[in-house]
Amino acid sequence: MTPELTYLGFLALALVPPTAVLFVLALRRGRALDRPLVAGTALVTFIGFVYTVPWDNALIARGVWWYGEGVVFATIHLAPVGEYLFILSQPLLTALWLALLRTRDSSADTEGAAATDEVTPSVRVSRRQRLGGAVAGGAVSVVGLAMLAAESTFYLGAILAWAGPVLAVQWAFGWPYLLRHRRRVALAVLVPTAYLAAADRVAIELGLWTISPRFTTGLTVLGLPVEEGAFFLLTNVFVIQGLVLFLWVVERPDAASFRSRSGVAEPVDTAETVEGS
Repeated sequence: MTPELTYLGFLALALVPPTAVLFVLALRRGRALDRPLVAGTALVTFIGFVYTVPWDNALIARGVWWYGEGVVFATIHLAPVGEYLFILSQPLLTALWLALLRTRDSSADTEGAAATDEVTPSVRVSRRQRLGGAVAGGAVSVVGLAMLAAESTFYLGAILAWAGPVLAVQWAFGWPYLLRHRRRVALAVLVPTAYLAAADRVAIELGLWTISPRFTTGLTVLGLPVEEGAFFLLTNVFVIQGLVLFLWVVERPDAASFRSRSGVAEPVDTAETVEGS
């Protein structure tokens, strides 16, 4: 049966309304959409697009998933145009959600995770901690590569192998800082992940795309293949961790030269530092 919706039509229904709502709310919060956040979002989106597109096309070529009849009107290489638009749109949706979390009144947080980062104590990252972060991310890739050997774990292995290098870089750079802000990071990741997973579940049910049973474990959560859930979780982790670390660097006092070159307004002084030892 031909689905009533096209890929682009589904994206318009699933992504445009929540993105628009978050954008309007962020505008009403004043400094929610400050220049550092906008610059960070653009950077994360560009890197994510360049890194994801070859991987995405390779999995389509392998037959890990395919699209329903009449769903796709045009492709670039093997992926539908809508796939590229989704890769560009997801970071925006997630970044807008983070923008709202950053501007919450500090009084709303009873454990001191204030809406701005300026009040947090210094966070120093040693060389040993950087090495540990890199090794942890590398271990994710090693597990993923091992899972590629079996067809039933191929998709999950491909996700983990692809995710590991990004996690290694981010964790090596500042996992202690991410841990310090774990509540905000977790909330920023889990809400858009749950929404996108639910939307994906609907799309699969409608027949817009099909995940190959050959390359998946067969495990599901509320009808959604665990591989799809893992994908949305990890991609949102990439976006949030990347933005949080970018904002940390840009808003440090010793980033004045960067702000001067980029035209970013001076933020309130912060005590946070990144130091190797």
